[in-house]
Amino acid sequence: MSQQRIEVSLAGQKITLATSAEHEPLLRAACVLVDEQIQLAISGGNRSIERASIMAALKIAGDLITLQKNQMQQSTSSNVSSDEITRLQSEIRALEDQVDALMQTLSLPGSPRPIVP
Repeated sequence: MSQQRIEVSLAGQKITLATSAEHEPLLRAACVLVDEQIQLAISGGNRSIERASIMAALKIAGDLITLQKNQMQQSTSSNVSSDEITRLQSEIRALEDQVDALMQTLSLPGSPRPIVP
C-alpha cells in the first residue's frame, strides 16, 4: 500500500495528512465530521481552537460509545436461544406437513373441492 498526501481543512487551517488511496475517502469524511464538530463548538462559545477541538473529540467519542452500547444491546436482545430455534423449526416442519396433507386431500379425485388448474 503506497502512501499519498492529501490536504484537508480543519478549523480553517490547512493540514496535510498521509493515507493510502484505499482509506482516503474515509479519512476525508472523518475530517468533514471533525471540522463540523469543531465549528459547532466554536459557535457554541469556545473561542480557542484547541478547546473547540477537545470538545469536538469528546462529542464524537460520546457518539461512538453510545452507538456501540446500542449495538451491543440490540445484538444481545435479538439473540434467540438454540432451544427456541429448534422449537420454531419443529413447529415450521409440522405446519409444512399439515399444508402438504391438505394439498393432497384437495387434489384427490372426487374430493369435495378439487384443485382446478
